[in-house]
Amino acid sequence: MSETKTIERRALQLEQPGGHVLYMFTLSPSEILQVADISRISRDDEGQLIGYQRDQVRSHVNDIRDYLRGDDIVFPNAIILALDGEHRFRSSRGPGATDGLSRSGTLEICLGGDRKPAWIVDGQQRAFALADVMRDDLPIPVSAFVADQVSVQRDQFLRVNNTKPLPRGLVTELLPEVVVPISRKLGMRKLPAAICDQLNRQDDSPFQGMIRRPSSAPEERKQAPITDTSIVKMLEESLQQSSGCLFPYRNLATGEADTETIWLTVTAYWAAVRDTFPEAWGLPSTESRLMHGAGIRAMGRLMDKVMATVNPNADDAHEQIMAELGTVAPICRWLDGQWEDLGDMAWNDIQNTPKHVRALSNLLIRRYVTQRMKVA
Repeated sequence: MSETKTIERRALQLEQPGGHVLYMFTLSPSEILQVADISRISRDDEGQLIGYQRDQVRSHVNDIRDYLRGDDIVFPNAIILALDGEHRFRSSRGPGATDGLSRSGTLEICLGGDRKPAWIVDGQQRAFALADVMRDDLPIPVSAFVADQVSVQRDQFLRVNNTKPLPRGLVTELLPEVVVPISRKLGMRKLPAAICDQLNRQDDSPFQGMIRRPSSAPEERKQAPITDTSIVKMLEESLQQSSGCLFPYRNLATGEADTETIWLTVTAYWAAVRDTFPEAWGLPSTESRLMHGAGIRAMGRLMDKVMATVNPNADDAHEQIMAELGTVAPICRWLDGQWEDLGDMAWNDIQNTPKHVRALSNLLIRRYVTQRMKVA
């Protein structure tokens, strides 16, 4: 039999409707997996469902672990545990032990039995990351309810993990303001989000005031024809794909970027797009497919081809880009008509779907390349 050990922590006891008891206390990172086990989802020999937790996501654990290794960190989210009945709470004495909503005291959790005295209901990825860093100078907030029954644990697991994901646009707008280290996945989205923000605000941007953002006033949102997700997606593709014209200006290893050249390239190209198609620029996407998500992304992919041949620092860069765009202008049907080389598809049948974005992009690039070959 393993040696018995008791962890004692100062705790608040909260009694909620129905007689449900909660405890709020702290554990050190190394104590969490000593106290709590993971109830993995699986099925027994008779096919009955047991457990509820998903598999460990190593990349997520690594992102949290990298953050935890920093010097200036905040860990506000409590690990949620389900405690079995083998614990003890000793209430503090005196009138100050309770404020009417909670009672202070000492919680005793006994270790060393046949199984651990708690299960992790929420926070398993954080718990594994904390176990990796093993820094006991960091008190971890814990919220624990008492439940031996897996049905109660499963119910709470579903409730805490059923929250609606944050809107992508909200995350995109918040990212440029984040100054602390973030996950690799979010980090890859930070630069496009920051450029999108500047494109919407800078006086020298062809997109100034044209991008719909979650923070915009309702009236401004109505007047802005382009979604920020379309702009960010267009930038992401050029920055992250080796064939993108913005790709050379970003060091994927260090995360550093030549933002000045990226800005110059993007604004020079899209200013030329604006001046090549002035009648289609700035209209609602229902009236102009150039302002539609499919149009923005297809023209973004054409940007990768055009800007590979134009120096954005050149004095005549604007004229050069407009000349390049002039090779595709005759086949564009942003406002009316039919896309002859897309099976006579009506101008407004183009949708922001992978299939249509790919078809429109291929058409524009194919036209551009063949026209350049004729000139050469």
